[in-house]
Amino acid sequence: MVAEKWWQNYAGIIFGALLSAISLNMFLIPNKIAPGGVSGLATILHYVVGLPVGITMLALNIPLFLFSVRVLGKKFGLNTLFGAVVLAVAIDAVAPFVPVLTNDLLLASLYGGVLDGVGLGLVFRFKGTTAGTDLAAAVINKLFGISVGQALLYVDFFVIVTAGVVFGKAELSLYALISLFVATQIIDLVQEGRSSAKLFFIMTTKIDQVAQAIMNDLGRGVTLFRAIGGYTGQPREVLFCVVSTGEVSKVKDLVLKYDDKAFVIVSDAHEVLGEGFTRTWS
Repeated sequence: MVAEKWWQNYAGIIFGALLSAISLNMFLIPNKIAPGGVSGLATILHYVVGLPVGITMLALNIPLFLFSVRVLGKKFGLNTLFGAVVLAVAIDAVAPFVPVLTNDLLLASLYGGVLDGVGLGLVFRFKGTTAGTDLAAAVINKLFGISVGQALLYVDFFVIVTAGVVFGKAELSLYALISLFVATQIIDLVQEGRSSAKLFFIMTTKIDQVAQAIMNDLGRGVTLFRAIGGYTGQPREVLFCVVSTGEVSKVKDLVLKYDDKAFVIVSDAHEVLGEGFTRTWS
């Protein structure tokens, strides 16, 4: 972590954890929606045993954190424990003050997933985690060789199915799946940002003319890669550049102007840092 940004990162983790806590208390916990993870397991235990969700999460997370350090080594850092503790404390702290906005399961799963995704996305964006199933998946990967992605899927699926069985309503598991899906999509959006730029890979026999046109007419930098044609085995160059969304058609027109047989790949760039784009590194 950059020294001068440490306070910004911890402030971001706290704010993200607070949003996630509000989501759980406003939409998910009151409607018995347990979308995987330690928070989902804590929601189940809350209704079975009566313990507050935050305390239960902390009770589950700290031993899991210590076991993970023993199995995987000291690679998680203070941010992992900090995020887990802040989220657990925030859930119980805001519970008396947060109203339940709806008892409609579909609305609760959708809005709960969105707000939870924004909160967790901010926690991850500011270099924190909330421990939980991420650590469990890492341990399973280490002990049994199952990929982290598959392990996460198994753990979350187990929690969601358990919720449906314990609460006696299979549809609660289905709504939990909706909430989990929405949250994961929002987490990615918060971390990566909305697509605000486009990547161009251009293969053309007029590479010098196209490169000069992009630099002169659009003021965008270009990079040339040395490549080998897989079929011909002949060396060639590939032009790479990043432009704003509004400049996509201009680049296409410039390429077409010089080579109507060029091969062009256009892809999304979710976050571009540096000259000509945002100067903020986070």
